[in-house]
Amino acid sequence: MTRILLIRGMLADVVAGFFVFALARWIGEPQVERAIAFETSMDRAKGEALEPETVSGKVQRNLRLLTGTVVYGAAVGGIFGLVFAFAYGRIRIPDPRMLSAVLTGLGFVAVVLVPTLKYPANPPSVGNSETIGVRTGAFFLQIAFLLAAMVIAVQIEHRLADRLGGWNASLLAAVIFVIVTAMVANVLPEFDEVPSGFPGTLMWKFRIAALKMQVLMWSVLGSFFGGVVNRDFGSRRLHV
Repeated sequence: MTRILLIRGMLADVVAGFFVFALARWIGEPQVERAIAFETSMDRAKGEALEPETVSGKVQRNLRLLTGTVVYGAAVGGIFGLVFAFAYGRIRIPDPRMLSAVLTGLGFVAVVLVPTLKYPANPPSVGNSETIGVRTGAFFLQIAFLLAAMVIAVQIEHRLADRLGGWNASLLAAVIFVIVTAMVANVLPEFDEVPSGFPGTLMWKFRIAALKMQVLMWSVLGSFFGGVVNRDFGSRRLHV
């Protein structure tokens, strides 16, 4: 079953990757182009020579976006399939579609929404190349802590549901997750590397576009994966 769910998850998010590619070309790429134009103008003002363009901008945009969204989607979908395989039968949600929706929501909160509040996406020309290693490490360290906190919160809800009731147990688990989230965010370093004169509206539009793409990817993953797995369980092609 695990291998099949892994493949199902990868395929589901590959499909999502194509949708995200279309959305990125529509609302994301214009913001990237504006940011690159800002960076180019800064380099010219400093008297720095521009690197020659070996491949046309259109080809770069299409190949870079398509490859990135599909590969990222396959990786996230595969991990999601493994998580679903582990959770099914352990979490008291017998409907595969409902379980897929719940796991999608929890994963989106822990992997995308909360990390974005601390370290939002930045367009090109924002950030110091000398700190990229520290920034990347802090970002993934935050996700690791949040995933651990989410697992603990789910376990608490599962163990206390009979004693406290489903609503009270869920509320307690949510409060614990929020407390851990606040503590982690407070400990991790801050980064303020926006260059002087960078347009604030461009920053805002880029970050909103990045969040929209994540919402689309996780929504397609949860719905498509849930539908396919529900059909598989119904036809008994998957056995727990």
